[in-house]
Amino acid sequence: MTVTDSDMQQSIPFDPYDYGFHEDPYPTYARLRAQEPVHHNVDGDFWALSRHQDVADAFRDNVRLSNSWGVSLDPAAYNENAEFSMSFLAMDDPRHLRLRKLVSKGFTPRRVGELAPRIAELTARHWDRCLQLGDFDFVHDFAGLLPMDVVSELLGVGESDRAHLRTQSDLLIHREEGVTDVPEAAIHAYLDLHGFYSSLLAERRASPGDDLISALTTAELVDGGERTALSDDEIIGFMMLMVVAGNETTTKLLANSVYWGARSADQIAPIIAASTDADTAVEAVTPWVQETLRYDTSTQMLVRRVVDDVEYGGFTIPAGDRVLLLIGSANRDEEVFGHDADRYRIGRDSDRTIMSFGLGTHFCLGAHLARLETEIGLAQIARTVRSFDVDVAGSNRVHSVNVRGFADLPMTVKAR
Repeated sequence: MTVTDSDMQQSIPFDPYDYGFHEDPYPTYARLRAQEPVHHNVDGDFWALSRHQDVADAFRDNVRLSNSWGVSLDPAAYNENAEFSMSFLAMDDPRHLRLRKLVSKGFTPRRVGELAPRIAELTARHWDRCLQLGDFDFVHDFAGLLPMDVVSELLGVGESDRAHLRTQSDLLIHREEGVTDVPEAAIHAYLDLHGFYSSLLAERRASPGDDLISALTTAELVDGGERTALSDDEIIGFMMLMVVAGNETTTKLLANSVYWGARSADQIAPIIAASTDADTAVEAVTPWVQETLRYDTSTQMLVRRVVDDVEYGGFTIPAGDRVLLLIGSANRDEEVFGHDADRYRIGRDSDRTIMSFGLGTHFCLGAHLARLETEIGLAQIARTVRSFDVDVAGSNRVHSVNVRGFADLPMTVKAR
C-alpha cells in the first residue's frame, strides 16, 4: 500500500539533531523497534528503519536505494554533488564499482598490513606520554592523534600539518545545538581541506613517492581494451572521505572502547591480565573491539535515496523520499543479539551480524584498517596498565548526526 501521513502514528519523538538524543539514542531506538520499526518523520522529511533485518535488507538493496546523493541528512550535503566530499560512498554502480576498484589498487590489504609496525610505533609514542602523565584526556592526547597520524602516513602528509587537519576534520562533523544543516564552519573546513589536498596531489603528480596518493595517480583499469584512471577530482574526493571515514570514526571507536571498558572493569581485568606481550594483548583485546563496534558503534546512521518504490513492514516508501538506516539500533536488536542486547558483554558472538561497517557493495573499504588501529591501540593500553578509569562527569560528547563518540574523555591510569 502507499502511505499517507494519516496512515502513520508518529507517537515517538525522534530528532537526529537533538543534543539529548546524542547523549543516549538507545532508548529511542528500542521504542522505534518495538512500536514504529518503519518510522515516517514528516518534520524531518525522512523514513527510518530500526530493526536488524530491515537495515540489512536496505544495505543489500543497492538498486532501489541509492547512495548517489550521499549518506548525510544535512540538506546542503544531500544532493547530486555529494561525491565531491564522500567519494564512492556517494555513488551507485557502475561508477561506484569502477572508482572502488581503482582506489583498491592503491589501498591494498598488503599496504594496510605493512602499516602495522608503524601503527605500533605511533601508538607507543603517544601512549608513553599518556602513561607519564597518568592523568590526561584520552581523546586529545591519544585517540584524536593516532588515526590522523595513520591516515597522514598513508597519504604522505607531514607531521607539521596534522594538528590543523584534525581541527578541520572535527569541524566537518560538529553541529551546534539547533543547527540542522551544514554550518558555515564546516563549509570553511571543507574548503580548507580541499585546498590542502589539491596542493598535495599536485605535488605528488609532479614528484611521486611511495605513499597512497602517488599510487592512486598511477592506478589504472582495463575494461574492454580501454584504459581508465582516476581524475584529480576523484582522488581529492577519496582523500576527503579518508578524513572522516579513516580518521573520525576510528577516533570515536577508540574512545568508545575505553569508555565502556572503564565502566566494565570486571570484564577488562582478565584482558589486562592476559596481555603479557604485544601478540597476546592483540588477541585479548579483539573481543573488546568487537563488542564496542556492536554496542556503541561510531557510525550510527546512514541515508539512502529511494529511486523506486520500496516496501518495508507493510508500508510503501515512495520514490524520491529518503530512508535513514539506523545502524546503532540494528546492533541492539533483541531478535538477533538476545534478551541482553542492551548489555555490554565482551565475548559475545557477533562477527557475522553487526552492521557497523555496512553490508553489500558499500561494505567499508577501510574496515580492516579501523580494526587494526583500534586493536593495536587497545593492546598497548592493556599490556602497560594495571587499571584505568574515566571521568564520566567530565566527559563531553561529539554532537553529530552520523558519528557518535567523545570530544573530551578525561582518563587516569595506573601503569604496570
